Amino acid sequence: MKHLTPKEAHQFTIEHPDAVMIDCRSEMEFLFVGHPVGAHHVAWNELPDWEVNPHFVGQVKKISSINRPIVLICRSGNRSVDAGRALEGAGFSEVYNVLEGFEGHLDDDHHRGSEAGWRFEGLPWEQC
Repeated sequence: MKHLTPKEAHQFTIEHPDAVMIDCRSEMEFLFVGHPVGAHHVAWNELPDWEVNPHFVGQVKKISSINRPIVLICRSGNRSVDAGRALEGAGFSEVYNVLEGFEGHLDDDHHRGSEAGWRFEGLPWEQC
């Protein structure tokens, strides 16, 4: 698995139009916090118990073939690593993790989005 900063990931999706961005946060995060424009939602784990989605790989396969580049994003870049390992284990050959995720790491006041991440970098995003 390769790792990209948010800006690198955005540029990668422009230069590789066959790439598929998968937002692997929960449905609530995807809908109410926002998500990168064009991202597909497939939760790695979901509320209320945060159990790993046993259908994650199959749901991604419905969106993309295993030969296309997959760019994974989550809140801070951690869940997407686990999701990426699962995809690689299932035969996906080109998996990328977005470092810092959509909201970035916690700042000194325990808030996200004020120091790093897709949204902080001003990259295209939308909210449902």
